[in-house]
Amino acid sequence: MTEAPEMNIINSLNGRVSGVQITNSSGAVGSSSRIQLRGASSIFGSTQPLFIVDGIPIDNSNTGSSDGNGGFDIPNGIADINPNDIESMDILKGPNAAALYGIRASNGVIVINTKKGTKSKSLGVELTSSLTFETPLVLPSFQNSYGQGSSSTSFTYINGSSGDGGVDESWGPPLDVGLKFMQFTSYILDPENPQPQPWVSHPNNVRDFYETGLTSSNNISFTGGNDVATFRLGFGYTDQKGMIPYTDFNKYSVSGSGSYDLSKKLKANLNFNYVKSTSNNLPSSGYDGSNVVQQTIWSGRNVDLQALADYENLPKALAGSTYGAGTLPISWNTRFQNNPYWQLATNRNTFDRDRFFGSAGLSYAFTDYLTLSGNIGLDNYTTLTTTRFAKGSAADAPTYWRFGGNRSTEDGYYDEDLRRFNEVNANFLLDFNKELSNDFELSLNFGGNAMKRKTTFDFRAIQLELPDLYNLANIKSGTSLFNLNNHAQSAINSLYGAGELAFRKYLFLGFTARNDWASVLPLENNSFFYPSVTLSADLTEALDLYSNTLNFLKVRLGWAEVGGFGPLGPSDILSSYSQSANPWNGVVFGSYPSTLNNPNLKSQTTYGLEGGVDARLFNNKLRFSFTYYDQTSKDLIIPVQVTRSSGVSYVWDNIGELRNKGVEIQLGTTVYDKKDLTVNFEFNFSKNNNKVLKAGKDDEATDETLLLGSTWNMNLEAKEGYAYGVIVGTSLARDDDGNVIYENGLPVIGETKVFGDIQPDWVGGVGLDVNYKLFTFNALVDAKIGGEVYSMTNAWGRYSGILAETVEGRETGIVGKGVMLSSDGTYVTNNVVVDAESFNRNAYGSEIVETSVFDASYVKLRQLSFGVNLPKKMFKSFGIQNVNLSFIGRI
Repeated sequence: MTEAPEMNIINSLNGRVSGVQITNSSGAVGSSSRIQLRGASSIFGSTQPLFIVDGIPIDNSNTGSSDGNGGFDIPNGIADINPNDIESMDILKGPNAAALYGIRASNGVIVINTKKGTKSKSLGVELTSSLTFETPLVLPSFQNSYGQGSSSTSFTYINGSSGDGGVDESWGPPLDVGLKFMQFTSYILDPENPQPQPWVSHPNNVRDFYETGLTSSNNISFTGGNDVATFRLGFGYTDQKGMIPYTDFNKYSVSGSGSYDLSKKLKANLNFNYVKSTSNNLPSSGYDGSNVVQQTIWSGRNVDLQALADYENLPKALAGSTYGAGTLPISWNTRFQNNPYWQLATNRNTFDRDRFFGSAGLSYAFTDYLTLSGNIGLDNYTTLTTTRFAKGSAADAPTYWRFGGNRSTEDGYYDEDLRRFNEVNANFLLDFNKELSNDFELSLNFGGNAMKRKTTFDFRAIQLELPDLYNLANIKSGTSLFNLNNHAQSAINSLYGAGELAFRKYLFLGFTARNDWASVLPLENNSFFYPSVTLSADLTEALDLYSNTLNFLKVRLGWAEVGGFGPLGPSDILSSYSQSANPWNGVVFGSYPSTLNNPNLKSQTTYGLEGGVDARLFNNKLRFSFTYYDQTSKDLIIPVQVTRSSGVSYVWDNIGELRNKGVEIQLGTTVYDKKDLTVNFEFNFSKNNNKVLKAGKDDEATDETLLLGSTWNMNLEAKEGYAYGVIVGTSLARDDDGNVIYENGLPVIGETKVFGDIQPDWVGGVGLDVNYKLFTFNALVDAKIGGEVYSMTNAWGRYSGILAETVEGRETGIVGKGVMLSSDGTYVTNNVVVDAESFNRNAYGSEIVETSVFDASYVKLRQLSFGVNLPKKMFKSFGIQNVNLSFIGRI
């Protein structure tokens, strides 16, 4: 994590641990990442694990507005942790972990321990500094044979809105054949007397739009201690300049920890972290005019994007432009697109988060086998995001109208999204650990936890009166302030116990029991109990099998039950009217939810069984771990469809059921270990079979479906009998032999079908670690095999004529491979020629989903690093103990 640093520590786990799937939303600055352990255990609500930092739960939610329709992404909560502060990380994947950490750990737990001070004769100082450069690795394969427009013979740029210049597709005349046309560059070169310019391709226009991203990270820490006290104090600063122009991200962090022996029996500890994250601009995403990356999928292949970079000194948009005529800088298209550089510099999405989290505790040792400890932890942050949308912008402002505002944005708008989060956890633990006899050793603990959480969400938006003045006071006359305000509180109280009975240090029986009381559930059902039990045996000790060949052999078996509340939040068990934040004709009105909340809900429950084997052989040169698990989640809270005559469409109920079962393998081997050279390999493999067992009532159809998300004609669904997250959409119509059916030369739309799911068949990774004298070399390859992905880049890229595949048939037309219906009612081979534009628009685009679904498999060389530990004698006189210099590369 420190040698090859990531802005988001979740990404550092890619390919390293079996049973872990990580999805990074994008390569943009401030992008979020998702982590999932052993597949999804809930249909709705978070499926990510709970993070515990120094014994205290830390919020990992992402409150960004990004989706397939627009908005912008912000970092998930755990990205605030500085990788340089981490001492260790344990990943607990089964329900057993949740039995220890409570209802919020139903998706597993990741336990992080930060670095602490140590006893030392002198002050310890550690300094790390890294500098990384980022460039896009892979771009779509663009065609460079035909330019902007819809006519194959002519092109005239009038004002960017009407005529050929108003077309943001590449079905125009052939490029690089000596043609000249009036283009937007004609007005840039000579606004007073524009002349036709050569009609040439710009093969690297998209790649050249991106800049070389630069991330610098600097960290320093101080440690020390004596017989009664220790401390550590760390400072970090990370500055990131994005690959997309005018985007950035900065993070400042201060961390500290300390311990103090108040007496021989009473000890105190303290841990704290303060993190300040800011960005002057996070890029917009999704299918939206504010997303400049989307613009590259629609731009003409003749467009020189670099010609638009100096937007402040460009001529203004010509008279007749749909948006911004005479005020905004000229662009290659002003009907749908803004000048991308002006867009990024002006219509900015800012981000500012202040976060403090930490804990303080005391422990008292009554005897050498009985200790009582207590801790109180706090996680508190405030996040402010703003969106600026200038007058004249050639796109709708998605955030504004998504919350109910006026979709008409010709006057521009400004919004502020303020979120506050505060969570306090207080706990105690009584721990007993004693050897009962020569054969038996017993450890027991009993504890409790009280969690209180408060959240606030304030959203305000206005249309602008004056241009370029972005504050809530600059409201347009005759309009009103759009205002949303939401305050919520929740609590979870818990009592728990755990123990382990060891027999002769080779047979271990472990057990846990926990009861939670959660305020998000109805009073009658808010208490639920869940236990776990594990049995393990060290066979090398039990059967005296130890040898130079077999060093360790352990078998283990466990069963656990854990509760959960899925998508429920504070006050979700009761339905209430919501007040309109945007009055109609001056009148405030209320609305009732379309999904009815249910006061009879109970907790979800996951039952898990797992077993495994751990072995070390050949003097620990071969290390092996195998796990099989089977876990079923029942009573999942899902929306059940009801008759519309009731006044609502759905009602929440405990209906759903999911099952995950699979295997995990971790294998490590020391290939060579002699003198100055050590070579280690680490392998991991995991396969998870996920299936939705139930998504509706028993008396309904067996193929009940729940919508998880959608874009255009593609739905992502939870469908009975399938893996969680199937891709559903329109297909190509086919005859009984599987041939595609055509009508008038164009493919016919068929039935709605399932085209696969987002779950991989298996994931794995291979790591190589070589140490030779002062030199180190590391390589990491990870793979995700199976699963499908729906690509809107392919759909719109084929529709707009910018992808390489669209060159086929430009001159000759296309005859689709398949059949057509003849006059006598039989199918014959299709022989109708259609132009390439019509074929691509109909066969791809958003109408037919099937043609843009692809295998999501990949194998990546994820990381390479080469380092050298400089000779200690070079720095001995400066009091420096160790200096390491590394060169790294990551994908």
